[in-house]
Amino acid sequence: MQRIDQNEVLDTLRMIRQENLDIRTITMGISLLDCGASSLEKTAQNVYDKIARRAENLVKTGETIEEELGIPIVNKRISVTPISLIAQNTGADSYVAIAKALDDAAKTVGVNFIGGFSALVHKGFTNGDRTLIQSIPEALAATERVCASVNVGSTKAGINMDAVREMGFIIKKTAELTAEHGGLGAAKLVVFANAVEDNPFMAGAFHGVGEPECVINVGVSGPGVVKSALEQVKGQPFDTVAETIKRTAFRITRVGQLVARLASQRLGVPFGIVDLSLAPTPAIGDSVAHILTEMGLEMAGAPGTTAALALLNDAVKKGGVMASSHVGGLSGAFIPVSEDAGMIEAARIGALSLEKLEAMTCVCSVGLDMIAVPGDTTAATLSAIIADEAAIGMINQKTTAVRIIPAPGKQVGDRVEFGGLLGHAYCMGVNPYNCQSFVDRGGRIPAPIHSLRN
Repeated sequence: MQRIDQNEVLDTLRMIRQENLDIRTITMGISLLDCGASSLEKTAQNVYDKIARRAENLVKTGETIEEELGIPIVNKRISVTPISLIAQNTGADSYVAIAKALDDAAKTVGVNFIGGFSALVHKGFTNGDRTLIQSIPEALAATERVCASVNVGSTKAGINMDAVREMGFIIKKTAELTAEHGGLGAAKLVVFANAVEDNPFMAGAFHGVGEPECVINVGVSGPGVVKSALEQVKGQPFDTVAETIKRTAFRITRVGQLVARLASQRLGVPFGIVDLSLAPTPAIGDSVAHILTEMGLEMAGAPGTTAALALLNDAVKKGGVMASSHVGGLSGAFIPVSEDAGMIEAARIGALSLEKLEAMTCVCSVGLDMIAVPGDTTAATLSAIIADEAAIGMINQKTTAVRIIPAPGKQVGDRVEFGGLLGHAYCMGVNPYNCQSFVDRGGRIPAPIHSLRN
């Protein structure tokens, strides 16, 4: 029997009590491929029944593990097969009823979010895809816990610019239908390029068709732990900084691996992946931006930010892959502006611009995340921002995404409240110059030459 290292136990306790270490989420992936029926009502009922059955003990198991290990598990979530795949046989002209079934199931089993009201249209639309996309604004306005995503591009397929153009309108409409909550609906909608099948993080989680019937994925968090570790190596060279982050990421990921294994065993569900992304929260001391300032920057957004973030992202991955044989999802450092106390402040004082964030997304996980912009931002501008971010993902063979909220009635500098884990944000300025004619071209931006690997 392996001997437990007392120092390792004490280290873990310190990370939890003083440095905001937590498990960001346990996410159960559930296949709904067998739930499709010829009627919308029957499909919705099948969806509800299967989720309620499969996830019945998810929350209880997570809470038990929390109590036993003393490790906070912030969210329990579910991801499901993209609804566009299972609903198209119904012939319905709206899938809002299925979104409501997802929401009801999420409430029944007690999870915080359910993801998978999704469509994959990187090469073109099926009839089901079109219906789902048109249903998104009403679906997100009519539900509390449902998250939606649309994949509009990939390295292999290029970028579906017809879908990009459409998503600008969809984001605008979604924000308008939830105007009384600051456009909250748009905070639950992600537009992807190179979306992955095993992502446990919302709002972009869905259960891919290559996944098993049911699976447990875990996402860790721990920016506060990394910052605390860097405080011990002030003024030292970047080699030392990188090594410190690697060692810390290893410890954080080991905790995630332990929780994942326990949850898998107790639920009788296969263990999928640990996503070792540093996911911040609005809480003080749990910020990726503060890691960057600990490296010597006055504020996130200052010259040097992209380089610092690149180091952080790489070192996290190098440390994490040594701790678990099943690393997946998005894995790296997240920069959701409204969910990170340091990013919020940087946006408030003008240290951080949309253009700088775009540069940062070239070297970290995901993309332009939880960014509030003025409510009068045009659909074409939103589409063009999506196109820029999708191009970064396509060319660099990485997952990129846009989660942007055109906050109704708000202007640059105004504060927008989302509440809870989603935090708050200050509206950032967007480039005022027109891109309508660019967006209106439609068609497909071809895949890059380096996609031809077969």
